[in-house]
Amino acid sequence: MATLVEAGQETEAIQILQETFGYQQFRPGQDSIIQAAIAGQDCLVVMPTGGGKSLCYQIPALVQNGLTLVVSPLISLMKDQVDQLRANGVNAESLNSSQPRELQQQIFQACRRGEIKLLYVAPERLMMESFLDTLSEWQPAMIAVDEAHCISQWGHDFRPEYGAIGRLRERFPHLPIMALTATADSTTRHDILQRLQLKNPFIQISSFDRPNIRYTLVDKYKPTDQLLTYLRDQRGKCGIIYCNSRAKVEDTTARLQSRGWRVGAYHAGLDADERARVQEAFQRDDLHIVVATVAFGMGINKPNVRFVFHMDIPRNIESYYQETGRAGRDGLPAEAMMLYDPADMGWLRRCLDEKSPGVSQDIERHKLNAMGAFAEAQTCRRLVLLNYFGENRQAACGNCDICLDPPRRYDGLVDAQKALSTIYRVGQRFGMGYIVEVLRGAANQRIKEFGHDKLPVYAIGRDQSHEHWVNVLRQLIHLGLVTQNISQHSALQLTESARPVLRGELPLQLAVPRIIVTKTRPMTSRISGGNYDKKLFAKLRKLRKAIADEENIPPYVVFNDATLIELSEIQPHSPSEMLGINGIGQRKLERFGRPFMQLIKQHVDEE
Repeated sequence: MATLVEAGQETEAIQILQETFGYQQFRPGQDSIIQAAIAGQDCLVVMPTGGGKSLCYQIPALVQNGLTLVVSPLISLMKDQVDQLRANGVNAESLNSSQPRELQQQIFQACRRGEIKLLYVAPERLMMESFLDTLSEWQPAMIAVDEAHCISQWGHDFRPEYGAIGRLRERFPHLPIMALTATADSTTRHDILQRLQLKNPFIQISSFDRPNIRYTLVDKYKPTDQLLTYLRDQRGKCGIIYCNSRAKVEDTTARLQSRGWRVGAYHAGLDADERARVQEAFQRDDLHIVVATVAFGMGINKPNVRFVFHMDIPRNIESYYQETGRAGRDGLPAEAMMLYDPADMGWLRRCLDEKSPGVSQDIERHKLNAMGAFAEAQTCRRLVLLNYFGENRQAACGNCDICLDPPRRYDGLVDAQKALSTIYRVGQRFGMGYIVEVLRGAANQRIKEFGHDKLPVYAIGRDQSHEHWVNVLRQLIHLGLVTQNISQHSALQLTESARPVLRGELPLQLAVPRIIVTKTRPMTSRISGGNYDKKLFAKLRKLRKAIADEENIPPYVVFNDATLIELSEIQPHSPSEMLGINGIGQRKLERFGRPFMQLIKQHVDEE
């Protein structure tokens, strides 16, 4: 762990956390990152959506002298961050192409005078020579690169303009850089380190687990009817519905609107003004639901999204994880529901086959196959996600459809040993299809050329079907016993966790393969945050909306739902009691506290 440059800075960081941002203590991992950043160390931060990534660079920015530059991919994301910082009394600005030149000049002058602590810019502007020259004059203290997975060719959202950011090291060799992302497997993380030329970085990989999200997948048979049935339990809640095509977005939106739902459509085919209108209405709770393609979401920092519903299977696990992660950012219970039809996978594979052959196509195919395996998993959904990102776990979560409606189990130790031994014997250099062929004793030329038909493991699994062994291998991957190396054509490789299984030192239960996926029971969890006053919570939400509309900001910038629930439970009457509520700092108390205290007192008197 990095040591602090000055002894008093640790105390100052905690003070800023409490007084400016209104949180009583750091979340796991935040304090170590902040200390490293204050000490001038490069950092790579991999932390799930809602895990508190932004504070990891915002607090060092306020502790240190000078400007912190934040690279962000979307104007909407920059605006949202700046709005929230300003609500907390922090001098923050963004520079983007939509601003008039006069405003941009004012921001430049404020930076030159040292009045701005955090400046958000897009990568395109950052790499302009004229801007880099100006930046040199400002002598920034740190650069934070948000959504850093966009830098990597192995990432699911590679953007060429991000790739140039690594040249900053040549221009500013001693400037600390912090790279942050919510989704990056080990290959992507390694690529980020190399492309940004991070020197002896402090690396924090927090748990990818979002225990408040319940993951559920059901067979798709009548998608509109299934969606409507699901939404009956979601009245008054905010949610996002993802579709794989613009036509389906518009059709679904029209069907919901005709039934009285406050819903808007969002996709890249709509003009910019309409997209901005829908996003702002959703941010401000004027719309409860947005039906969208994947074009919607990266700039959404809305903490009270209670559900994410996928009408179609996403193209990769990273996208699925990011999209479902937009639910429950406030830590309250949330739901991730997906409709799955194997035919959708066939359509996605055909689309992929039409692309030019090469590394990019290979990467997309690997990721699509992993997504298909997730959909057909017989193993705890959360384990599949966590082990995909290299967070090896074996204990089921109890909060997904597989855990709540478990498949039949059998003693799978012998099957696992056969599969693991085969992977090992062929040198851990081959993909799933090849391993199955060796297990089942396929008499093809490739196996003969490698001499694998002479191995003792050859044909030891011929008594089971191809589908059986594919399912077993997928479960071993999902359990963290096997990993797929994307940089080596998805070769299967053993993890350390496989050793005791190979030796027969541990029992291993596997799921009996479900060739026909059965429908899981619907999920109907409700928001809960302790023993709080539901009537008071409803009144506080109404007050929050009125204040937000008057201030022209989204409601969650005032207070998020978790803060309102704590207010409803503790019912503070004094400023000091208000400051004990998570999410209420000194500036927010001064700006918004009085009407909330008055409403709480009035409610208590009436009761």
